[in-house]
Amino acid sequence: MEYFGAGSWRGVQGGSSPGGFSGKVAAFDGRPRNGEDWMRLLHTSDWHLGQHFMGKTRQAEHQALIGWLLEQVEARQVDAVLIAGDLFDTGTPPSYARELYNQLVVSLHALRVPLLLLAGNHDSVATLNESRELLARLGATVITTAGADPASQLVLLPGRDGNPGCLVGAVPFIRPRDLLQSQAGQSGEDKQRSLQSAIQAHYAAVHDALVERQQALETSLGRRLPLVLTGHLTTVGASASESVREIYVGALEAFPTSAFPPADYIALGHIHRPQKVGGLEHIRYSGSPLPLSFDEAGQQKEMLLVDLEAGGLAAVTPLPVPRFQGLAAIRGSLDSLAGPIGAAAALGSPERPTWLEVTVNGDDWLADLPARLEQLTAGWPVDILRIRRARGNEAARLAASPGLTLEELSPDEVFARRLAQEDLDEPQREALTGLYRHILAGIADPAPGP
Repeated sequence: MEYFGAGSWRGVQGGSSPGGFSGKVAAFDGRPRNGEDWMRLLHTSDWHLGQHFMGKTRQAEHQALIGWLLEQVEARQVDAVLIAGDLFDTGTPPSYARELYNQLVVSLHALRVPLLLLAGNHDSVATLNESRELLARLGATVITTAGADPASQLVLLPGRDGNPGCLVGAVPFIRPRDLLQSQAGQSGEDKQRSLQSAIQAHYAAVHDALVERQQALETSLGRRLPLVLTGHLTTVGASASESVREIYVGALEAFPTSAFPPADYIALGHIHRPQKVGGLEHIRYSGSPLPLSFDEAGQQKEMLLVDLEAGGLAAVTPLPVPRFQGLAAIRGSLDSLAGPIGAAAALGSPERPTWLEVTVNGDDWLADLPARLEQLTAGWPVDILRIRRARGNEAARLAASPGLTLEELSPDEVFARRLAQEDLDEPQREALTGLYRHILAGIADPAPGP
């Protein structure tokens, strides 16, 4: 079992927040610390360091995000930071993304705040493992795979005073090969049932190990430590966005909420929209801190302050994340777009223009549509990254972003991008998505021939 103790804090002292975030930090909310019986986690996920957004780098945004987070950690007296998967956008992140990761670890170490990082489906196990032991010396615990030994996924996080604060069953993204061996003749439905059962059994084993360790510590400490579980997966009823990559295609669409074992708090990643799961206060997706697609532009991004006491969960407080880059999706005819363009321009500046997606209604048949939109936006601090036509031949084309090839997209991403170009209501989208997944499952498991 991993353990962060007061003696592990060596080396870097002091330091300042990278990124130079200059926004006003909200005052500490004054929640009383109850001695050893109080623990505050900062739950976040899906940072996607290294993402290129329609050919644009997110480096400046992520740099500012780290600076903002460090100021919040100090102001809010956070005891530990938990990132529930997808730290990186790809398995081979650019060098600046790795540098940002290292900055985060070093800066949290300087604040004497441990980091617990879980691998997500976008993360490469090898990439995260290459610096795992080194970063452990700086207070970072990295869990990359669901190992056969549940005890290897137990993490004891301390409070700022160095005393044990909570026990975490640190479950990362579970790859089917981590738990299952492929069997000939299995149908898609059989595979779905097998994978769900295997994931549920793994959570149960981790929970049993947690409870055993909790009881042993309660005897030695004279108090109960709250239990936290993590996960990086889709749960039943979770609301996703177009930038979320399906991770169990043809095998498991969503993990039932009822299949989680009991815990004081369950910190989830993978879904980019912050939300409770099944209306339950203690099972949460923090969502991504930055909008990762245009359909997330209207979302208020957040991180979650999780207050734990000996009796269990005390409170979950959303912490709104400021927008570091203007991003907007607007829609209308050419005659009606001037107002929305002006509103979007107010989110940007000449140095950092607003990134814009424009969907044109009515005039979408015009061949010179891009030139007309360029005239409309002349003089405004906006940068049109994608033009979508509500109808017409252009709707039949994938709006591939500059520098992004078809080989870089999964089949699900291609389908999601194509579906997003159609003007459909939600039931139609769900029906088409269900048919698509059924077809994929049939391809993966073709019916035996005569």
